Amino acid sequence: MNAARVPLPAVRILGIDPGSQRTGVGIIDVEAGGRVRHVHHQPLVLLGEGDFAARLKRLLHGLTGLIEEYQPQEVAIEQVFVGRSADSALKLGQARGAAISAVVLRDLPVSEYAAREVKLAVVGTGAADKAQVQHMVAAMLGLPGKLQADAADALAIALTHAHVRATAQRLGVSTRLAWRK
Repeated sequence: MNAARVPLPAVRILGIDPGSQRTGVGIIDVEAGGRVRHVHHQPLVLLGEGDFAARLKRLLHGLTGLIEEYQPQEVAIEQVFVGRSADSALKLGQARGAAISAVVLRDLPVSEYAAREVKLAVVGTGAADKAQVQHMVAAMLGLPGKLQADAADALAIALTHAHVRATAQRLGVSTRLAWRK
């Protein structure tokens, strides 16, 4: 007697590339067999909102709206990269905090990845440039044309998490432990 196989539901992953001027968001579905499907991507433009606190509010509300609309089950976010400017790093950290707040208020699990880890996972080298990331993300998801950089980075973060979670499932370990192996 052959029982019909019921396909396992896809997992929806929200990738976030936090920024104080633009925050990239990318949403993908990952089927149990590993197939990945593009759902949505966009930059949340925060400029033109007056002071910095108003930008953080716009980020929080924008992400909350996307979470409500698309109902992701997992979230991956880029870790803060400290560059030359302490002021920029602080603003980026605050934007990242606002993004994480929007996610944890919905009780969603958050995984964090460094930019070099994302580039390594998507392009094959941690020193890839933005154009290489944009190209590979478009190729992997079958998207036509050139992607906006922040949205492409967010999709790359979501794809990285999809790869890491698949490896973790095969190994029977957490995603953080799978990435470190």
